[in-house]
Amino acid sequence: MNLGQNPHPITLNKFHMEVAVIGAGVSGLATARALKSSGHRIVVFEKLNQLGGTWSFDPRVESDPLGLDPTREIVHGSLYKSLCTNLPRQLMGFSDYPFPESKNGSSGDNFPGHEEVLKFLNDFAAEFGLVELIRFDCEVVRVERVDSRNDVWLIESICSNQKSEEIFDAVVVCNGHHTQPRVATLPGIEKWPGKQMHSHNYRVPEPFEDQIVVVIGEGPSALDISRDICDVAREVHLSSRSPNVKVSKLVSGNNMWQHSKIDYVNENGEVAFQDGALVQADIILHCTGYNYSFPFLKTDGIVNMEHNRVGPLYKHIFPPKLAPNLSFVGLPYQTVVFLLIDLQAKWVTHILSGSGLLPSKEEMVAEVKEHYRQMEAKGIPQHHTHCLHLKFEYLDWLVNQVGLEGVSERVKISSSSYFKFAADNGLWKAKDWKPGNDIEESLSVD
Repeated sequence: MNLGQNPHPITLNKFHMEVAVIGAGVSGLATARALKSSGHRIVVFEKLNQLGGTWSFDPRVESDPLGLDPTREIVHGSLYKSLCTNLPRQLMGFSDYPFPESKNGSSGDNFPGHEEVLKFLNDFAAEFGLVELIRFDCEVVRVERVDSRNDVWLIESICSNQKSEEIFDAVVVCNGHHTQPRVATLPGIEKWPGKQMHSHNYRVPEPFEDQIVVVIGEGPSALDISRDICDVAREVHLSSRSPNVKVSKLVSGNNMWQHSKIDYVNENGEVAFQDGALVQADIILHCTGYNYSFPFLKTDGIVNMEHNRVGPLYKHIFPPKLAPNLSFVGLPYQTVVFLLIDLQAKWVTHILSGSGLLPSKEEMVAEVKEHYRQMEAKGIPQHHTHCLHLKFEYLDWLVNQVGLEGVSERVKISSSSYFKFAADNGLWKAKDWKPGNDIEESLSVD
């Protein structure tokens, strides 16, 4: 569809707006920079005392190791001490602000630790004058549209124990999605006597010394944490829900085994796997991801979270009935995250600045429904709505919207090389990848 010829596009009457940005992590910083460069007046609300969001290491853990008790004091961060990026540094920068090159040229240095990522974000904020836009120790407790005719938004916040209310023209939600744990449902868990925890509350391996640990999950955190604790644990058993997994000993450690999905647990402390194995475990560690959460957002049901789908959202960003004055940046995953966030932030800025147009509300709703229909037809579960499956169509679309042709192609070269290396050699060896590996074929981006 040619948006320029749309007879009923969504437009704005004023192009220099008062914009609230919720969160000073990667999404919030990229959004603040884009909005500031277009002349908007911005306030960034950050409930922590420093920027960085999920990249700001917090050694604290929550009182509930599973992170499910609604009365617990919530710790925002989920970083563990040894965490390095699971994408190489060549894919960790923004479209016009690259991540620094490796200092020593070793393959291990291609995957920077969280301290280097935080420094990158601090340098980015300092270079573009973003720090002075941030209100630290300032938690947003309510976001609500109070004048639908003029699209006026109320932000209620608590800053240094002082509650205040302010009015903004637009709100961009950038609060991240690695804080509210999602745990596996295990038959018999009510009577299982062992300890459970979620990776959200994992920091260091020492508490697992001489323990028999079952790790649920097959993503980067499950693999990374298993490797982290195997040096101190007696045994580590990974559980995957993939139907093709068979019980096997992993070459990555003398005390590590791969299993299929857990069948049940019992009051004797046993964990039974569908592959027939039975393990007497001390700890079950859930590396099972997170739920999106926006407890401050009041939209009278216009935006809802159902089965971890935030919707309806046009292009993962705009709720059609509230666009363009409410938007979300940073929801998609399994992608080149920093670049995606940068492009989303630039597109939101284009729309709020009047440099781009959205389709009509009706057209946006229709496209969202069609996307959901295609997911269902392909058998993709609802909770994977914001999963991009390492494909590039969405990045290409954003690149075209903001006029940065060529950026996506450069990223594809490094991305395809790295993803293919990881697929061919196993995630355990993915961090041996380095630019220039002799790989002729590319990962399919169809």
